[in-house]
Amino acid sequence: MRTPRFDSLEQMAEATAMNMAQGAAHWAFKLFEDKEFRRLAGFDKLSREEHDRIFNELVVAGLVLIMLILEAPDLRLDEDLRGYCRDLNKRVPKAYLDYLRQTGIEDRYLKDWEKLIGMRYDEYARDRHNVRAAAMQIEGADKDLNVNDLSKIQLIVPVQAVAIGCHHHNCRGATEGRDELFKVTLRSLSKLYLELRVGLEVGKITPLMRAWVAVKRTVRRLRGGGR
Repeated sequence: MRTPRFDSLEQMAEATAMNMAQGAAHWAFKLFEDKEFRRLAGFDKLSREEHDRIFNELVVAGLVLIMLILEAPDLRLDEDLRGYCRDLNKRVPKAYLDYLRQTGIEDRYLKDWEKLIGMRYDEYARDRHNVRAAAMQIEGADKDLNVNDLSKIQLIVPVQAVAIGCHHHNCRGATEGRDELFKVTLRSLSKLYLELRVGLEVGKITPLMRAWVAVKRTVRRLRGGGR
C-alpha cells in the first residue's frame, strides 16, 4: 500500500488523527452490535435513548483510550515519534468532531460531544492513579514488587481505567452483579489497546507517522538544526 501524498505535515497529522478517531468509532459500533454485550446490557429492556447513550459512551471510551496510549510514558518509541504522539493526542478529539460534522451532525450537538470527551478524558486519566495504586497493593500483598512487576502494572493501567469508567457509565452506576458485562467491555477494549499499542511500537499501522518524522528530520537538517 502506498502512503498517500500530502501538501504539508499538518495534513499528514490530521489524516492520522482522523484515522484513529474513525477507528474508535468503528470499534464502538462493533462492540455495540455484539450479541453478548447487548444481552448482558439488557438492551431489550432499554429505550432507544439509552441505546444511543451507551453507544456514545463506547465511542468516547475508545477515543480516550487512544489518547491515553498516545501519551503513555512507557511507549517504546524514539523521541521524534513520542513528540508526534503527543501532538496526535491533542488532535484526536477534534478529528472526531470533524468526522461528525462531515456526517451532518449540527454544531450544537458537536459542543455536547466536545464537552463529553473532555469530561471523560479528565475522569479516566485521573482514575489511572487509583487503578495503579490498587494493582500495586494487590500485586505487592505477598511479595516485594520489582521493576518488571511495576512495568506490567503500568502497561495495563490505561485500559483498566477506561474499562472501569465506561462500565460504570453504561450501567449508570448500578454495576453490582454485572461482572460479565464488565469482562466483555474490558476484553474488547484490550483488543483495541493491543492493536494500537503494538502498531505504534512495531510500526505496522503507522506509515504516516514515520513518514512525518522523516520529513521533519529532513526539514530540520535543511535549516541547519542537525539530526
